[in-house]
Amino acid sequence: MAIPNKKPAPTTEAVASALRTLATERDGIAVLMGALEGGLGAPFTTAVELIAEAKGRVIVTGMGKSGHVGRKIAATLASTGTPAYYVHPGEASHGDLGMILEDDVIVALSWSGETAELADLVAYAKRFRLPLVAITANEASSLGRQADACLALPKALEACPNGLAPTTSTTMQLVIGDALAVALLERRGFTAEHFRVFHPGGKL
Repeated sequence: MAIPNKKPAPTTEAVASALRTLATERDGIAVLMGALEGGLGAPFTTAVELIAEAKGRVIVTGMGKSGHVGRKIAATLASTGTPAYYVHPGEASHGDLGMILEDDVIVALSWSGETAELADLVAYAKRFRLPLVAITANEASSLGRQADACLALPKALEACPNGLAPTTSTTMQLVIGDALAVALLERRGFTAEHFRVFHPGGKL
């Protein structure tokens, strides 16, 4: 019995849009990989060392979309053997700076590096000599200049056709956060058994 040929479904406008988005964000990751093989490699290594040597936790912070990405980075770090906590920069100036301890290290996300709400957190890090890791696209920014390790992400086209909504940029932030978490996981010798201890509620 002959099997009828199945014709591929026609590409709709929605699917074509999705493919353009994925291709643009894929290109952003490719540019980021190239940067890690070049000048970004050294500060990335420094960031891993600062975090690994810290006796306290990783305090992750960021505003807006960077803050949403920061929450995910903190969660990934915490679940893979690197204690981490997200502090909202807008609340930090109103008492939440007290959540940050002297042995902690701060990872601050800001694409521009000029997010006003981060200013008090950066000043706090400098005042109490807390290691500061910046994830930004502007190494010469206020945040980039103050950081002990500045992960300067390369410029890439946003998937948003207006070039405004954070899309490729937030994907790159998320990916570099995953890269940090995995590098730390491997450095600590974190195993599947350790992972299960932190995930008693999951079907893993």
